[in-house]
Amino acid sequence: MENLGALCILLAFCFGCYSIVGSLVGVWRAKPYLVLSSQRAVYAVWALLTTASGLLVYGLLAGDFRLAYVAAHSNKSMPGLYKFAAWWGGQEGSLLLWAWILSTYAAVVVFTNRNRFHRMMPFVTATLMVTQVFFLILIAFVVSPFQVLAVGRGITEVPDGNGLNPLLQYWTMAIHPPMLYLGYVGFSVPFAFALGSLITRQPGDAWIHTTRRWTIVTWMFQTCGILLGAGWAYAVLGWGGYWGWDPVENASLLPWITATAFLHSVMMQEKKGMMKIWNIVLIASTFFLCIFGTMLTRSGIVSSVHAFAQSPIGNYFLVFLALGIALTLYLILDRLDYLKSESRLENVLSRESSFLFNNLILLASCFSVLWGTLFPVISEYVTGEKVSVDAPFFNRVNIPIGLFLLLLTGVGPLIAWRRSSVDSLKRAFLAPTIAMLALIGGLMAAGIFHFYALVSLGLCVFVAWTVAAEFWKGAAAIRAKDGLSLLPAMVELTHRNTRRYGGYLVHMGIVFMFIGFSGAAFNKDSTVEVNIGSAFRIGSYDLTVRDLKEGENENYIWHHARVEVRKAGELIGTLEPERRLYKSSKQPTSEVSIRRRLNEDLYLNFAGTSNDGSKAVIQAYVFPLVSWIWVGFLVVLIGTWVCLVPSKIKMQFARTEVVGVVSERHVPVKS
Repeated sequence: MENLGALCILLAFCFGCYSIVGSLVGVWRAKPYLVLSSQRAVYAVWALLTTASGLLVYGLLAGDFRLAYVAAHSNKSMPGLYKFAAWWGGQEGSLLLWAWILSTYAAVVVFTNRNRFHRMMPFVTATLMVTQVFFLILIAFVVSPFQVLAVGRGITEVPDGNGLNPLLQYWTMAIHPPMLYLGYVGFSVPFAFALGSLITRQPGDAWIHTTRRWTIVTWMFQTCGILLGAGWAYAVLGWGGYWGWDPVENASLLPWITATAFLHSVMMQEKKGMMKIWNIVLIASTFFLCIFGTMLTRSGIVSSVHAFAQSPIGNYFLVFLALGIALTLYLILDRLDYLKSESRLENVLSRESSFLFNNLILLASCFSVLWGTLFPVISEYVTGEKVSVDAPFFNRVNIPIGLFLLLLTGVGPLIAWRRSSVDSLKRAFLAPTIAMLALIGGLMAAGIFHFYALVSLGLCVFVAWTVAAEFWKGAAAIRAKDGLSLLPAMVELTHRNTRRYGGYLVHMGIVFMFIGFSGAAFNKDSTVEVNIGSAFRIGSYDLTVRDLKEGENENYIWHHARVEVRKAGELIGTLEPERRLYKSSKQPTSEVSIRRRLNEDLYLNFAGTSNDGSKAVIQAYVFPLVSWIWVGFLVVLIGTWVCLVPSKIKMQFARTEVVGVVSERHVPVKS
């Protein structure tokens, strides 16, 4: 099996190289059949990597401990779900997953565009295959997932494996990494089209229209990956947080920021022919930040609970990044005339300027996160001393940036294209501003004076008001014209322009998430050592430890606490946090217990027992409003799905055009 798997990867590498050469030589020598064969080589790469991936997954599920990767990341007692998740639980397997997803994307792109963009597609194929070949070099020659355990000159097999990292044995880890990879890898496609458009000097915005839906889907995957990771950190790591500005967390956030800026600025290019250079730079930055994030996880240059072990592949990534960035910059500088804007910014009080400010602030956030992530590495390289950059730095810089972005989210819908009059802005801003100030005043009257929390919650009301007003105005017009009730009118309104109103739903989801972020200003925590039958208090809750149990199964030894929760003397539930020690890795983990409510979460972590074993060590937290983050996540997903639905008006227009063409073809002509 190991020989067949390694052979599949090696053959995929050969077909990838052929696809690159065939695409470029086919264009250069005007050989369409050579271009066609290079595209079919893409399908061969996918088939070979699918076979290799299937062999590795089979080895993990079957417990083939002759393979070093299987022995390192699986064992007999692991549930089947986590044996499958071990595919991406280690360095070699995760790189194979990266390569397989890219081959799948490349095959889909080649198939769906096989009769389109004949000048551009060979370069798109070549760009995708260059990235493919880079990852195939790594898994074929540097860190093979099919390396076998050997003693002397023979192959050996251990009786059992080490098992998957216990922190990864949680249900979201079967979804979170693949979602991130679908996002990371997916941005290769719009980058390939952008590069193909630059090379061939394509007229118009063909690459934008072709990749718009693709970019939205990829952005959705990246969003899912980030927030599922936040949910995993919240429920598994036991410290009560969902985001710690860990270097690998930052690495996933960086391309999401630039992709978000890109999705906003492409509307400017579609509507006004503006920001063409911006869009090329943004999508290229997104792609290279995805590669950078992949390198950061695997090179060992940063320490992280998410990162893989020290590895020699960091230099390979640096060379790939350097060559890719140099080529992209050369093409942009060489094609500046082709990238000239077709119109100019006419007025500061316009929607165009709000998009521009939005992009500038997003890039400022991206730079601050990137600088904070790399500063310890740069400091150690220059001075020999590693200076840590912790959460306070990122919070000081990014909280004001985030609040300004939230403001722009509400301001954008109120401003007209080209220019807005001061009077119209006064009318548009009056009601949401009054609502914002009223909420801030009410919170201050209730004794809440935390500055950032007040501003954030006030802006949440401001943005929610503007979004609701947009839906109300449009639905009211449809209701008056068609006689529909309010809810059907809103559905009809959304269906008529799914991109616009789906985007508003995404903005509303962001509002809900900011409500959850704001609650962090009022968090409470307490760590206590308590006897069985004794009680302690946190916030408005009285907690009593009623029982401690212990036991074991094939996979781990567990210690379990049962805690009664009372509020105002009334029993409202029981929480049961658990401490585990995994047998194969000897690594302890926590299984926290959470009472989730929209107003606040009560979060308990059983940290073990006291030195004499007579008391339970309980870490208790109260997190106001945190559940709104997960509510916002669901609303963002719904809004993104709505954006992907074709607009009703455009569909009707397209059908009208088709009918018109058919009619013209069948009109009898008099001689």
